[in-house]
Amino acid sequence: MDIQDELAARTDIKKALAEKLATLPTSPGVYQFRNASGRVIYVGKAKNLRNRVRSYFRSAQQLYGKTLVLVTHIADFEIIITSSEVEALILENNMIKELKPRYNVNLKDDKTYPYLVITNEPFPRILISRQRRKDGSTWFGPYTESRQLHSILDLIGSIFPVRSCKFRLSEENIAAKKYKVCLDYHIHKCKGPCEGLQTEEEYLFMIEEITRILKGKTVTMIRSLTSTMQLYARELKFEQAAEIKVQLESLKRYAERQKVMAGDGLDRDVFAVATGEEDGCGVIFKIREGKLLGSQHIYMNNTAGESDAGLQARVMEKYYLETLELLPDEILLQEPLGTDEEEMLRAFMQKAIRFVVPQIGEKAHLVEMCRQNARHHLEEYLIQKQKRGEAVREHYGLTALRELLHLPKLPQRIECFDNSHLQGTDYVSSMVCFEKGKPKKADYRKFKMKSFEGSDDYAAMEEVIRRRYSGSLSTTLPLPDLIVVDGGKGQVNTAFHTLNTLGLSIPVIGLAKRIEEIFTPQASDPFNLPKTSPALKLLQQLRDEAHRFAITYHRQLRSERTLKTELTTIKGIGEKTAFMLLERFGSVDGVAQATLEELTAAAGKKTAEALYHFYRP
Repeated sequence: MDIQDELAARTDIKKALAEKLATLPTSPGVYQFRNASGRVIYVGKAKNLRNRVRSYFRSAQQLYGKTLVLVTHIADFEIIITSSEVEALILENNMIKELKPRYNVNLKDDKTYPYLVITNEPFPRILISRQRRKDGSTWFGPYTESRQLHSILDLIGSIFPVRSCKFRLSEENIAAKKYKVCLDYHIHKCKGPCEGLQTEEEYLFMIEEITRILKGKTVTMIRSLTSTMQLYARELKFEQAAEIKVQLESLKRYAERQKVMAGDGLDRDVFAVATGEEDGCGVIFKIREGKLLGSQHIYMNNTAGESDAGLQARVMEKYYLETLELLPDEILLQEPLGTDEEEMLRAFMQKAIRFVVPQIGEKAHLVEMCRQNARHHLEEYLIQKQKRGEAVREHYGLTALRELLHLPKLPQRIECFDNSHLQGTDYVSSMVCFEKGKPKKADYRKFKMKSFEGSDDYAAMEEVIRRRYSGSLSTTLPLPDLIVVDGGKGQVNTAFHTLNTLGLSIPVIGLAKRIEEIFTPQASDPFNLPKTSPALKLLQQLRDEAHRFAITYHRQLRSERTLKTELTTIKGIGEKTAFMLLERFGSVDGVAQATLEELTAAAGKKTAEALYHFYRP
């Protein structure tokens, strides 16, 4: 197809799209965008299909990022009208899973995570399953930590005598004496419902108690067991009271392991996301009765151009479409929800839930802790992608650094300083520059200290910062987004105060060599980063490059000083000859120890005799 035919085809597509846009309804529903080959490239939901779909076909100046690229590939679209926003939400989720459109955010499925199942049968069993089925059973999960799941199972087994057999305990089978009690009955792990030794009513009451524990209602359970134990004691039923006491102690130990996150005892879910260039991670904290029961994380791909608020909404939709646990009273969010997303979630949950974006206090701390967990999981995920040989954007370290230091913008340009000297002699400083995470050697600079004598790291730091950010260098080189100094609290504070005297407000941090501690002027104590953190790796690369550049310059000055004081003082030896001799013999000592024949072969008879007699008078 030549250019003219292609332009004509594109014109026809635009005309056809305009005609379809004019007939869109205002109902809720799902829309699918297709490319020229008919493949679905994007699926979305809408409270108002007309407004939502038409918003994609605005002026190109109003679009950006992935949306702009998406629109250039749309050749056709289809809609499915639903009777409610909730139906649209569920349908969109199912269609994305089935079609896997190119431009949708891809949320990694949790099918491999285990669930805890209370089976749907007369005497229910407690099982672990990785495949969820709609069979009427009660499901809890998914659990991302197997250790947590097994600790819950151990707790249930230590408190409640739940049967572990696979017998079909119907009324007819029990009445017909079809089954016999097993070892669990004799070791008091089961009360023998298979022989009718435990009624179904009593067994189901026990299952209700287990369900309350799995929903995090341990406080109510402890009160109930305590009351029952005291009742047995008053009735002189000491054996039953002792049995309840064992259960109570196990339950209290389990409750004590749950971290208290809020003193008001409310049920809460906390959501936060962390994003990179192409990947993201959402984390959910599940808080019941003020205690953190556990967390869950969801990885996302194809996130370029998506806002944190949009990704947070996607994580919430996926979580509440698949979660099988008790809904909370309050949901804490990192970003406010859009009006449409909030209305859809409220309609789906069918419960009056408060959505809160806290700014200060304990709730804000919870959200920040959740966000830090999301950042940590995302960093680990990207490290694993690199190990698998998958592409990871090289700028991700910059994004992680911005999040870590709360910088106002991405640190595209970073300058790092290091000092080098030998017992106070030949004191030098180096400055290296990284742009977009890569060295920019044209902007490297080296400084020979002039304002002091001897060894003074703070004076050296003050001088190099002043010389770099004032005078001619301040006009020939652009200012950085971040300054890194090799050193601790003293060096950081010196650099910070020097910048203040120059009227500059540039973020500055220090990286200490010994245990890779990071210092900031505002904090009294340093902090550490995980060894796998992309931000730490970038800072180490900067620090090591600045150190290499400073050492190189320091050695150069030492060599020049050595040449000037020894070889070049010999009559008839100039700098050119001195450098030639050093290259041949490696050092001044090598020249001094060379034989007359070796010197003659290297520099000629006359020069050799002068050198030989200088070192052997």
